[in-house]
Amino acid sequence: MLVVLMVILLLFGNRLPTLARSLGQSINEFKKGVKEIEDHRDEKP
Repeated sequence: MLVVLMVILLLFGNRLPTLARSLGQSINEFKKGVKEIEDHRDEKP
């Protein structure tokens, strides 16, 4: 398992910060969308 992590770091090492940032932003957008849907659903009688 450690060998696999080393290979991943070698292949994607310089792109990992960018990928992590994009993943974080995607998760935040997903959470916002879910919250909006729940808020909209709660407003209906």
